[in-house]
Amino acid sequence: MAVGKNKRLTKGGKKGAKKKVVDPFSKKDWYDVKAPAMFNIRNIGKTLVTRTQGTKIASDGLKGRVFEVSLADLQNDEVAFRKFKLITEDVQGKNCLTNFHGMDLTRDKMCSMVKKWQTMIEAHVDVKTTDGYLLRLFCVGFTKKRNNQIRKTSYAQHQQVRQIRKKMMEIMTREVQTNDLKEVVNKLIPDSIGKDIEKACQSIYPLHDVYVRKVKMLKKPKFECKSINPRIWGLRGWGREDIGKYLLLGKDITAASKDCVAIIVKGLVLLFRCLAFRLGSHVVVTQFEAFLEF
Repeated sequence: MAVGKNKRLTKGGKKGAKKKVVDPFSKKDWYDVKAPAMFNIRNIGKTLVTRTQGTKIASDGLKGRVFEVSLADLQNDEVAFRKFKLITEDVQGKNCLTNFHGMDLTRDKMCSMVKKWQTMIEAHVDVKTTDGYLLRLFCVGFTKKRNNQIRKTSYAQHQQVRQIRKKMMEIMTREVQTNDLKEVVNKLIPDSIGKDIEKACQSIYPLHDVYVRKVKMLKKPKFECKSINPRIWGLRGWGREDIGKYLLLGKDITAASKDCVAIIVKGLVLLFRCLAFRLGSHVVVTQFEAFLEF
């Protein structure tokens, strides 16, 4: 028998011994996802996130998370071909509060509308709501046969297509420009914008299956009071409404920025005083305060 190490055995025991399996879900928590107030059903589901560990905060992992939900699940009806995107903006307790982030039609609905012997007309426009949200709306419509028409095809002339596209853009711009985001979403749920376009274009060429097929969120307002915590901003005793006067929709930004700078400067002075106390010298503080006055 050869003398030496048995390579098949290791210190820990047999080679290929199974490692202790740790359940990944043991480190995660479930959070409820809440839809905005404009929908009938508020509870739309649950989402997972890793628990707060050290500097990694659970709420930071949830903010910005996008959920795609069918309108049938939000309104408890049978219109299942319209999908809404909701983005998490705030976390309160175990609830993820969401806001509108976009809309789309399902693939099968779009494919079912595209047929032969008709003209498809598309238009898109970038519009800003009254509360500062920049949206890009895409509209689609299809020509149909006139009453008592014998001919199989119903193709629109190029000039008619341009007129219909212009009308689509005008109506979408008007409906969004004069309303805030909540009112726009309330119009997208029954698709009243598509019905208005269909009615307005009857004199140019009869249309059917006119829908706002997609809505993209391009830009959001910079300042919103709901995302501001008075304690974090060092404004203890201030209500959210008071801060909102400064920051909501970018109003009085200069005044708000001056207040924020003053708070930061006070914090820096306190920091330098603490350092000077530790070092036993007040020269640094006096020089810093003189620099600030300058």
